[in-house]
Amino acid sequence: MARLLIKTEGFENRTLELHLGVNHVGRDPDCEFPILHDTVSTNHCELILSHGGVTIRDCGSTNGTFIDGEQVKEAKLLPGQTINLGDVELFVENTDVKIAIPKFERERPKPPVMLPGGAMICPRHFREQATYKCMHCHEVMCSQCVHRVGRRGGKILLLCPLCSHECEPISLGKRKKKRRFFGLLHDTVKFPFIRSAGDEKKQKSAR
Repeated sequence: MARLLIKTEGFENRTLELHLGVNHVGRDPDCEFPILHDTVSTNHCELILSHGGVTIRDCGSTNGTFIDGEQVKEAKLLPGQTINLGDVELFVENTDVKIAIPKFERERPKPPVMLPGGAMICPRHFREQATYKCMHCHEVMCSQCVHRVGRRGGKILLLCPLCSHECEPISLGKRKKKRRFFGLLHDTVKFPFIRSAGDEKKQKSAR
């Protein structure tokens, strides 16, 4: 992180570790970095740390703010420069900005409970049946979990709540009943010699 070192005697090489945003420097104890010196104003300057580096801004101090001997109202700081706030000298060690983003891992739900017949219970809503499956991470979910995104002039897009990829409905096809041997035989082979009693009567009357 950006850091400045006070070189003036009596401050024992005190460092100013800047935090993101505005850092107030002055004689006021309420400043983020109070410097108790007679030549430093109550609110002397601001050190602004952002993604673009460090900017120093004078706050109307009595004795002024100087960078390498030149008085400034506002300027960008570079490593190796010397700053003077009155008679207090600071050395710019670095102007690095390090932003640590904590790693967040979403807890994955437990595997779904299987029901007789192949149906599954939603891992998040235990009273709902899983009716959708993600085509990317293969997560199953109920209709309450799936994210619906409407597309102009098109169908609604169903997205997974975990990976935001497209989902599709789970199809639980009905099992076909097994047909018996004589049923299959009846469909494939015709028996012309089997006639009903009504057919026999029609043939006798015709004679």
